[in-house]
Amino acid sequence: MRKTPKLVLLSCCAALLTTASVANAHFGAVIPSDDIVTQKDSKKIEVAVKFLHPLEGHYMEMVKPKRFGVVHDGTSTDLLPTLKAVKGTEPGKAFTSWQTQYQIKRPGDYVFFVEPQPYWEPVEDSYIVHYTKVCVNALGLEEGWDTPVGLETEILAKTRPYGLWTGNVFTGQVLVKGKPAADVEVEVEYLNESPENPSAVHPPSDPFITQVVKTDANGFFTYAMPRAGWWGFAALSTADWTLKQDGQEKPVELGAVMWVHTTDMK
Repeated sequence: MRKTPKLVLLSCCAALLTTASVANAHFGAVIPSDDIVTQKDSKKIEVAVKFLHPLEGHYMEMVKPKRFGVVHDGTSTDLLPTLKAVKGTEPGKAFTSWQTQYQIKRPGDYVFFVEPQPYWEPVEDSYIVHYTKVCVNALGLEEGWDTPVGLETEILAKTRPYGLWTGNVFTGQVLVKGKPAADVEVEVEYLNESPENPSAVHPPSDPFITQVVKTDANGFFTYAMPRAGWWGFAALSTADWTLKQDGQEKPVELGAVMWVHTTDMK
């Protein structure tokens, strides 16, 4: 057997490590300033739209989304014109995220959703499109959280997605084109945007960064959230359509993403 030079082996290992670090889970994110608005609260909330590695706190550049809106009481409202770009930096790069303010006017559940422009990921040799949503409850009326938005793929909440204690479980059903998606991987990450903070989560090894569960035959999954804060669930599938990159047809990773918030019991 021909021996491979040590230098070549070291180079290959370095390349693999670099690829692994770049290829960590991507998450679309729609994060409101509050998931429950009461009579005592300000009725105006901030809503941030981002694309990032949640636990590691690394951002990707995000161009203005294709669609952004909110569904309340069965009516969808276009909020895309209200989005404003937010410029940020992290070591070695700059990035863009988006933000808006929304005025709560009536009781009920408000489901904010985003359809981004396709993101080209050269490491995976594919495009990424994460259809992302989050539910905000307002003024005591708990209606609307379990209604589909009608996205190409989405997570339909089977656990009310607000008023959750730390340690509660979240159950969702993954839909692709309105039908349950069986045996789909669901990646789960905690939003840990400031890893340098002493109170931040510091995973002991890579498998702790992204938790993974799979849907059953009817598209259902369940996960228990062990820490207070925002949790993202990204159900991944491959689109039955492709996009061109450098003249070649490339696959598209579809993500049905939903964010839920947990609070410590005191």
